[in-house]
Amino acid sequence: MPASDPDTAKTAAALTAAQLYYMQDLTMEAIAVELGTSRSSVSRLLSFARESGLVDIQIRSPFDRGLDLEHEILARHRVVAHVVPMPESISDVDRLERVAMTAGRLLGRFIDANMVVGVAWGSTLGAMSRHLIKKPTHNTVVVQMNGAGNVQTTGIDYASEILHRFGEAFGAQVQQFPVPAFFDDPATRDALWRERSTQRLLEIQARMDVAVFGLGSPFAEVPSQVYIGGYLDAVDYRSLSADGVVGDVATVFYRSDGTFDGIALNARASGPGLERLRRVARRVGIVSGVQKLPSLRGALAAGLITDLVLDESLATALVSGDGGAAKG
Repeated sequence: MPASDPDTAKTAAALTAAQLYYMQDLTMEAIAVELGTSRSSVSRLLSFARESGLVDIQIRSPFDRGLDLEHEILARHRVVAHVVPMPESISDVDRLERVAMTAGRLLGRFIDANMVVGVAWGSTLGAMSRHLIKKPTHNTVVVQMNGAGNVQTTGIDYASEILHRFGEAFGAQVQQFPVPAFFDDPATRDALWRERSTQRLLEIQARMDVAVFGLGSPFAEVPSQVYIGGYLDAVDYRSLSADGVVGDVATVFYRSDGTFDGIALNARASGPGLERLRRVARRVGIVSGVQKLPSLRGALAAGLITDLVLDESLATALVSGDGGAAKG
């Protein structure tokens, strides 16, 4: 790429400004003089350096309650947790946004070239996708984990916006999964799964190196998309209640003890079977709000998560209710 390219020039200037500011402790005024520009321009360059991933700021505090919680969750559940500090008084809408922002800025650590990244649509992933930090890769594929269609919409526009943001952030090829979230008849799903065009997508999903998802829950103040988007009817809710469901990943449901066998609605779901999901090397769950505690407990019991991003209140509730017992 030629040095005169404006994007290259901006990146080079931002890198220089960041090195002077973060590595050499120069003030913005001093950097402005050195670069022959204004202080406000330096401020914009530093912002660009952070947003584009040139700068990765980490804070390590010896007084951080979140660090203690992260250690507890690792010891008890064998899950690497990233606890997002915030006051308990914050609304669940703002809580979700802050957790999503943190997750978006962390995700680049887990994604590299030659990877298949599975993405489950939903309220959490929609918020997270707006905060992804650009990290260009090569030969990386972002694949939709579950269908988004229902009787009101194909869901293509909604899911594709999330996938597009992931693809743009990582310079990745995007593979959509244009099927219903839930089939009316399990036999219809089985027949479609035998089609070569569908098998191609299923084979890509089977090669996932990273899976990124929120946890669906009927209890949260910020409702999970699957529970408010016209995907379930009264009969479905009665079925989920009868089967003791507490949450879902990519529209596949599980119980509080982590079991998922015999849940009727799973036979109609388009998401990956949870046994298969557990074989993905890195499984990043993003969760906010104490109302999702039952859903989180169930997901941990099922072994669905390797890396967890959650708010401090939820982390505290999780650890407080564990009774000190380590997970086996």
